Amino acid sequence: MDLPSFDFAFLPAWFDDLGCLPQVYSLKKVVHNANKEGLRPEDYHLNQIEEMHHQLLKEFKAKGLFDPQQVADLDLLLTDTFLIYAFHLLEGRVNPETFQTKWHPKCHKRDIIHVLQMALDTGQIEESLESLVPKYPAYERLRTTLMLYRDISTGGGWPHFPNGDDIQKGMHPNQLIPLINRLIISGDIDQNPYVISDLLDDKLDQGIRRFQQRHGLMIDGTIGPDTLRALNIPSKERVRQIELNLERWRWLPRDLGHRFIVVNIADFKARLFENNQSIMEMKVVVGKDYRQTPVFSGRMTYLVLSPYWYIPRKLAVEDKLPLIHQDPNYLIRQHITVFQVHKGRIEKVDPKMVDWSAVNADNFQYKLCQEPGPWNPLGRIKFMFPNKYAVYLHDTSSQDLFEEMSRTFSSGCIRIEKPIELATYLLKEDPNWTREKIIEQIQRNVETTIRIPEPIPVHVLYWTAWTNEDSTVEFRQDIYGRDMLLEQALHESIPAP
Repeated sequence: MDLPSFDFAFLPAWFDDLGCLPQVYSLKKVVHNANKEGLRPEDYHLNQIEEMHHQLLKEFKAKGLFDPQQVADLDLLLTDTFLIYAFHLLEGRVNPETFQTKWHPKCHKRDIIHVLQMALDTGQIEESLESLVPKYPAYERLRTTLMLYRDISTGGGWPHFPNGDDIQKGMHPNQLIPLINRLIISGDIDQNPYVISDLLDDKLDQGIRRFQQRHGLMIDGTIGPDTLRALNIPSKERVRQIELNLERWRWLPRDLGHRFIVVNIADFKARLFENNQSIMEMKVVVGKDYRQTPVFSGRMTYLVLSPYWYIPRKLAVEDKLPLIHQDPNYLIRQHITVFQVHKGRIEKVDPKMVDWSAVNADNFQYKLCQEPGPWNPLGRIKFMFPNKYAVYLHDTSSQDLFEEMSRTFSSGCIRIEKPIELATYLLKEDPNWTREKIIEQIQRNVETTIRIPEPIPVHVLYWTAWTNEDSTVEFRQDIYGRDMLLEQALHESIPAP
């Protein structure tokens, strides 16, 4: 590079005496492909870099030398681009704790300045940035699915059905062609050559059921209102949904554990994984809309058989106190013990001696504790992974709720369908706690705390789009409206350099 004599404090990072280093072109290539990560190339000064680079080369062609100010400006812009893009790959495009998503996982940390220096020294820009991308197989599968759904969207998407009457099985074959094509496009019916008459019965029914399964719907093979709504969601919205969930992956710890539990709030499911393979699955009940289950990671260290329920003050005041007002014997019938803090000491109180009609949210000074038994909403077992939200997994006395499709009934904690099976798995290394002994101890109705021999990570997450081990993509409704909030945050502009 033919530069005039100038006293530089620092040498350029992206230029040498001959001009732009190959690293410049590598960085532009990576940023141009940022959309494969669900990110926007324009967020990383790509247009500005291209324009400045073009102007720099134009000046050199005209004058035979580079303008040092233009070199410095572009050099700083390239560095800024690398650092911002690297940070977004590592931590996410947005900070989830800056908006109301209730997502508080632990994030992975790396020295991005060191990553930049090594990338410049070795010339491995693409490799260095790729090393910051989440290495979960599920992330890679979802990234591949994003490109597939983008192709579907740019190719025109799929048919829209104004109402369910237009697509009922048993109709004339020609009337079912749009439905069949819709299911072929989304991979629910094999796109090999077919004869319409062959699809009217089993194949069409199987295609509808597969679609329903992938969208968390009632699997009945009929086009009801919920199935119709899911069929009519445009492909471009599914693309955006995948992009949002790729962002959520970037918020996660880079190591989930060799075995771990994942609770997907939006799917109402919990899964137990060993070596990235799901070995146990169960339904869950999560928080109501106004008592949403938060997202976070914890470490399960112990479980409690026949647990007491120490009712949080908020629930005692909002849920229990109205019932006590209605029925003076409610506390006795529900086996709830009342305590009062008096002169710094907690004393047991006879509920019959309290004038509950005079007790309200402002003067409620009691602690309520429900004894173990079939009346206890925690059921037979609770699984503890201490956290600041006081959220845990537990059994339930309301097993019928697992039959509902949408299961937002709790006050934030997570009720699980298979507590005995999970406890047996967690204690399998302890010969003192076989399945039979666990059940036997529960039947005694005596609270018993048991340490888990090998504590296990628990990740309470919120996925509305993901792929299974066989690469099948699944979508769920945004039950808490968190996709909308995340999309708004992603659309906010990055501050100018």
